[in-house]
Formats: sequence, C-alpha cells, structure tokens
Amino acid sequence: MFSRKTVTSSDGGDRNGSIVVPAVSVPSTDACLRSLSPRGAHTVVVSEDPTAKSFSSRHCDEAVLVPDPTTNLEAYADALLALARRDDVRTIVPVREPDIYVLSTYREAFAEHVATPWPTLETLRRVHDRVRLAEAADAAGVPVPETRPLEDVETIETPSIVKSRYNLLVDEYVDSVPPDRVRQSKTVEHLQAGTTPNVEQLRETFGHDPIVQEFVPIEEEYMVGALYDHGELLASVQHRQLRGASYTGGGGVYRESVFDDDLQEAAEALLEELEWHGLACIEYMRHPETGEFYLTEINPRMWTSLSANVQMGADFPRYYWQLATDRADEIEAGYDLGVGCHYLKGELAYLFSLLREESDLVDRPSLPNTIREIARSCYEQPNVDVLSRDDPWPFLQDALITLDRGVLEGRGLSEFGRRASGTARPVDWREAADVAETRSGRSQPVEQ
Repeated sequence: MFSRKTVTSSDGGDRNGSIVVPAVSVPSTDACLRSLSPRGAHTVVVSEDPTAKSFSSRHCDEAVLVPDPTTNLEAYADALLALARRDDVRTIVPVREPDIYVLSTYREAFAEHVATPWPTLETLRRVHDRVRLAEAADAAGVPVPETRPLEDVETIETPSIVKSRYNLLVDEYVDSVPPDRVRQSKTVEHLQAGTTPNVEQLRETFGHDPIVQEFVPIEEEYMVGALYDHGELLASVQHRQLRGASYTGGGGVYRESVFDDDLQEAAEALLEELEWHGLACIEYMRHPETGEFYLTEINPRMWTSLSANVQMGADFPRYYWQLATDRADEIEAGYDLGVGCHYLKGELAYLFSLLREESDLVDRPSLPNTIREIARSCYEQPNVDVLSRDDPWPFLQDALITLDRGVLEGRGLSEFGRRASGTARPVDWREAADVAETRSGRSQPVEQ
C-alpha cells in the first residue's frame, strides 16, 4: 500500500508535497527537477557533494547534504529514511544503483512513510546478478547472450566479453567488499575466440568472480524505458542508441526515438517474468544475423537518457510522481518518433575514446568521419540533455566540476561555480529532517 500523506499549505489549500531526488553527475536528476518542480512538486535534492551541479538548478527547491553511500551506506539509508518521515515528503526517486539498493533493502521501513514504486529486494537481486537475469530472460523466452561465471569457463570458444557479475558490489553479493561500502566495476575485457582467460588476474581486476558473456556485434543498440505498477505497464518508450560513451559501448549519448513491436514484446515478456514494479531501463542489441533483440542489461532506476526521453514526449519523472501520489489513472503515455537528443559531455567522451581506447572485437571508427557525423546530427537534431536556456547553471557547473577534478585539479572551480550561481550551501540532512543528533553523531539505523 502506498502512504497517503495529506499535505496542507499555510493558507489551507492543498499542495503536491515533496519528492526526494538524489543528485548525480549524469542528466537524470536535472530532468526530474525540470519536470517536477514547475508542476508544483517541492524538490528536495540530496548529495554528498556540496558543489553538485543539480544544487544550482533553478528547479532545486531544497538542497540537502547526505552521507556518501559508497563509503557509508547505512548512514545514507538513515538520511533517506529520516527525510521520508517528513510530513510533506511523498516518495524518493532512485537515480543510481546505491539508491535502488537502499530503497529495496529497507522497503518495508520506507513504506510506513512514503510511496514505494520500486521492486522488492528479491526481485532486485535477480536483476543485479547478471547470471540470474540471463536465467530470467531464458525463462521468458527472450534472447540473451550466453552468460556464465568465469569459474565455469576454461577456453573462450567464441568472441566474448568479461564484465562484473553484478550491477553494483556490496557485501551481500560478494565477499571482497567491506560492510557498509559500495563499489561498481565498469571494466569490460574483450577476448578473442581461442583465448584461455587468466582467471586469477581477472578476479583480481574485478574483485570477484566476473562473468563471461557471448559478444554480440555492436551494430544496433536499443533501449526500452518502462514504468510498472505491480505487473501492469503504465508507460514505455523506445530509442535507438546511435553513439555511446565509448566506441566500444557504454551508455547512450546520441539517441533517436523509435518503436518496434518485437522489441516491445521482448521487454514486456521479461518484465512480466520478473513481476516488475517501478522503473526499468532495459538495454538491447539487435543481432546482425538473426535480427533478434538480445538483452544486455536492466537498470532498475531512472536512467542516463531520461532527459532525451522527456524531450521525445515520454515524461517519466511526471509518470513516476503520478504513480507515487495515487494518480496512475492520469498518466497519458506516449511520445514522438524520430526525435534525436545529444548528451554533449558524452559526445566528447566518445571522441576521446577513439584516441585512447582499444578493442580486439570492435573496429575503431574514423575520427574525421565521426566528427562530421556528430556535427550533422547536432544540426539536424539540436536537442541536448543538460544545457538549457531557462536553467543554464547545471550545465556550467558540470563543466567547472569536470575541469576542477580533471584538467585543473584542486583549483576550486567547483566551489567557485557554486558561489557564482548564487546557490546557498546545502543544509545537513539532520537539519532538513529535523532529527536530533545522537551521541554517535548519527540517527538511529533503519530497521528492515
């Protein structure tokens, strides 16, 4: 059951209440704020970084500093639950993997205070474990690359990739991660057929026993975004990914909206098998020989391409808010076809990958041709993710943070940007949640 808080303004009229949105470096937080705040939702943006770009958004109604989930996961859960206890807060948006892990792990505790449009922990485990996800896809009759734990592989018989078995690494999944910590491994190793993998070296690289997965040529990549209410599809969107963060793969940085019946059937079959509830971003590759859509991954949260989908007409932040506030019947799902959108920072990352990365399985595109393709697509489809004339500071602050932590490390550009934007320093989560500090300096831990 969803929590049914009644939120009343000082003049006696009803207002929409508040929604907690974690700040991340990718565009998804900004898309949420720009969708929800103008519609009356009070946005409570939380981050462990006082200079986070989304704090500078004109649509950030409240900025709150919280513990870093990668180094203090339990304290982060405490902070989110404390904010959830506020009378005005209606729900929390998962925008990164630690968010959804905390929300699903302590789902019952959160359900006492806010709406919980996210999967149970058992369902999340099936999705986070790529071996179990492949088994679920097979049960649903959905094509999936052959996926095996490294320990079950002696010789690579077909071109393959090695990657983390889990979307994120926590002590519940692997022994190598200390309690209360979170790690994520984005490393992907490409192996030719006939290779004998160096098992010990790969385990050391990944910090656990990774998976070996059949390589599907990267010719056509697709994404399906969906929102479910206890097994019922409320909204979906499809786009084709024409460029990723790297020429060897990665999250989409240029996408165009499409619709394919076979792709939709594959997505719905898998989510039905999982008895899905909440958000899902499902990634596919179309096999160049069979034409079938092969599942590669599910992200059970808001996704990097969210802003692109909103500009295509699929306003998932609004859909999520409507579901969380018992107004799912008001969702008017739909989107325009043939709409392209760019993540400019990601386009630069793609160009740099042509200079810095190598692969035994993926041919490197021509740099001059790629520059021409990017220029042409930007001219024909001038939609971008973060840059906004009405809300420019998140884009500017993102650029300053990138310079500060990369090229000009330690020069204080991110703090300069925060001050120049007129953004006040975020308040501590205890103050925002009106929680008295305990002797240990923390609130009481959440209970499962």
